[in-house]
Amino acid sequence: MTVAPPISALQRVVDVTLAEDLGAVGDITTDAVVRPATPIAAEIRSRGTGRIAGVDVIALALARFPEPATTRLLVTDGSDVAAGNVIARLSGSARTVLAAERTILNILGRLSGIATATASIVRCVAGTGAIVKDTRKTTPGLRALERYAVAAGGGVNHRSGLYDAVLIKDNHIVLAGSIITAVERARLRLPPASPLQVEVETLDELEEALRCNVSAVLLDNMSVDDLRLGVAMVDGRCHTEASGGITPTNVREIAATGVNAVSLGWLTHSARVLDLGLDLQR
Repeated sequence: MTVAPPISALQRVVDVTLAEDLGAVGDITTDAVVRPATPIAAEIRSRGTGRIAGVDVIALALARFPEPATTRLLVTDGSDVAAGNVIARLSGSARTVLAAERTILNILGRLSGIATATASIVRCVAGTGAIVKDTRKTTPGLRALERYAVAAGGGVNHRSGLYDAVLIKDNHIVLAGSIITAVERARLRLPPASPLQVEVETLDELEEALRCNVSAVLLDNMSVDDLRLGVAMVDGRCHTEASGGITPTNVREIAATGVNAVSLGWLTHSARVLDLGLDLQR
């Protein structure tokens, strides 16, 4: 189920994006060519096949201008569209629609591209039992929105940041001296029975982590054979997640090893923008 859109985060991004586009003087071309209060009717269409996320950006962007314009949504977030499908119809001030156009298409296209990429991975691993998770490899300032887009694509959000979940990674282990020491130190700071995940790169490290009774292990950059062996070693004692170097070409094979989850930075750092366009209705 798709989570509710983060409207406050979306509004902040709309404001920043409009400021980039309009500068201190606004849309000088439209203001010169189009008379005030000129009415317009337009449609936002998908030029490719994909999953939609971020439709609330349309109304939010239009509302930032003095001349009124409104939108009627034909699809909701989480909907699949084909090339040529109409996503929304816009009407009202031509000046407002044209000034907001690129902000709307940039944000909606970016989030829909992530949702589309996620949906493709979810379909790819269907039947393996593995869920698809995102990572913290997000565009600076856009994490809340990109995580929402992953959810719209059928994925599962990992931790929001460094503040809301404990994940002991390789550098923590090096600085602590061992997995056991790192886990012991973390537990001194955590409430009893708090979830604790450890990243491991070898089966020996996995064995050490299992001796600590952790709640989850992140099997990082392991071969498919080692992933199978690792899942057998865990034997259901904790959550298993494969990560590192996972792409559309190898995700099915990795998910089929029996891990509970696969996490892909690819969902957010390499997803292609969904091609969208705004067309005037004559």
